[in-house]
Amino acid sequence: MTAPTISERLDAIREHMDHHRIDAYIVPSADEYLGEYIPERNRRLQWVSNFTGSAGMVIVLKDQAAIFVDGRYRVQVRDQVSTDLFSILHLIDDPQPEWLISQLPAGSQIGIDPRMHTYKWFSNTQKTLADANMELISLSDNLIDACWHDRPAANIKPVRLMPTAVAGRNSTDKRDTIGAAIDNKHADAALIFASDSSNWLLNIRGQDIPSLPLVLGVGLLFADGSMVYHMDLDKSIDGLEAHVGDRVTFKPESELGDSLAALAGKTVWADSDTTSAFAINTLIEAGARIINYPDPVLLPKAAKNGVEISGMKEAHLQDAVAEIGFLSWLDSIVAAGERPDEAALADKLLTFRQQQPDFVEVSFDTISAAGSNAAMCHYNHRNGTPAHLPENGVYLVDSGGQYLCGTTDITCTIAIGTPSSELCERFTLVLKGHIALDRMTFPEGTSGSQLDVLARAPLWLQGLDFDHGTGHGVGHFLSVHEGPQRIGKKTSEFALLPGMVLSNEPGYYKDGHYGIRCENLVVVKPAPDLGHDGKAFLQFEALTFVPFDQRLIVKDLLTADEIQWLNDYHEQVIAKVGPRLEAEGLAWLSHAARPM
Repeated sequence: MTAPTISERLDAIREHMDHHRIDAYIVPSADEYLGEYIPERNRRLQWVSNFTGSAGMVIVLKDQAAIFVDGRYRVQVRDQVSTDLFSILHLIDDPQPEWLISQLPAGSQIGIDPRMHTYKWFSNTQKTLADANMELISLSDNLIDACWHDRPAANIKPVRLMPTAVAGRNSTDKRDTIGAAIDNKHADAALIFASDSSNWLLNIRGQDIPSLPLVLGVGLLFADGSMVYHMDLDKSIDGLEAHVGDRVTFKPESELGDSLAALAGKTVWADSDTTSAFAINTLIEAGARIINYPDPVLLPKAAKNGVEISGMKEAHLQDAVAEIGFLSWLDSIVAAGERPDEAALADKLLTFRQQQPDFVEVSFDTISAAGSNAAMCHYNHRNGTPAHLPENGVYLVDSGGQYLCGTTDITCTIAIGTPSSELCERFTLVLKGHIALDRMTFPEGTSGSQLDVLARAPLWLQGLDFDHGTGHGVGHFLSVHEGPQRIGKKTSEFALLPGMVLSNEPGYYKDGHYGIRCENLVVVKPAPDLGHDGKAFLQFEALTFVPFDQRLIVKDLLTADEIQWLNDYHEQVIAKVGPRLEAEGLAWLSHAARPM
């Protein structure tokens, strides 16, 4: 049976809209777990629009539709989405409630599935629409699911147990500590909606989503350290209860509403930024008192303990062996005149990672981008015909691995043939920003937003910039995008703490020509006492040890201090990774990481 066209899918949704007497229906990229990455069966936005990006929203009206995406996807969305069927708007610059108000008359009803939206989004949108005499309607039916007749089946794979020797703390200890924090807020329980938070608390991992080792579900953590986790019980394994320790109960996801309703009269800590409107509204309707604070697991999970940091370091050394093996191979085949396509290159990089002892899977879809495709910072070669390496230009590969001991993420920008002088100059500006951020010491209490300008300053001085964050948090055998730590223009209320792992990834992208990004991971640690006013300072320690491509560096644009930083870094790469390499890889590394 032929799959329905996008136009036919929109028509089917509109039939259901008529049945529910609503004038618009909102389809976010998120699913009922509100994570960035979602299983294939929950990719509802893709089903309705053909857009495969990780952030977006579709609004279907009776006579038109619109898709909203951010700056990362401005090129991709026009390649994937029909402009005959959808208006293309900006996710941030074109607020969706205001757009609805501009398109619909007063009295209109806007339908949503409240499981797919955060309570914060719900309450803000509800108020904005109400001020315009419009109503936000929570539907019990998801209109996409009602129309998606060949929806993929759920992925049922067993739970992975995370040993304390790898996690650094047992589940009972974690739950008791955070339970005490709940009690200090005079709450009875906390709703732990983010699956990675619950997985970290329970020292479990899963296989529900490609590249993200989670057991999807929703947790309730009580002030006494006891916990209920709602998940698909078909994923349970022998030894799970013993592993997590006493006072943990596993229940089916279908019973979440009952568990929430049972909290009538209780005070519940719930993060409106990460918790669904369905969950908080259920608590409110049951008569629970809600206190809104950030997820209590966020900071303990992000500020990794010594065992977790050791695991991250080992994961990055294994990853460096794979990356260096790939880069050595790439140089050899390019020198021989071969120009493989992006798919073949991504597959080859994967084979090098698969040779590492703790490798499980990639940590995200590899961005394998040749030539002008590198100008799309979230390019995916699977969305079209993979391009071949250019005769002269760059190949950008952004990739990472999930290892049993940690998670990696690295972007290498690699010279192919003879890149232009402009490209090399701008690569050097990006590298200068990377070095400036890496070298900085900063006082305790500093947020990532306060450091962001360091990575952009060399570009800004030349009238250039990049349209993405400078750094994101990374989990420990968890999500490659972990909050709350980040480095970017947007103000952050969270200070950087020792043990937090972040990326350092400034870039530059010239549409239709090339893209550049220099990305390594770092961990925050205390800085040496500078001996002045006694104030505590922090600094970054490198986790990634892969050489930067010196063929792209304009040495005259670097200061003496920057050259020294680069030489010191490359010396560390040889010292840490060299002993793990075979003779051929070591020979390549010795040249690639030579002093400038």
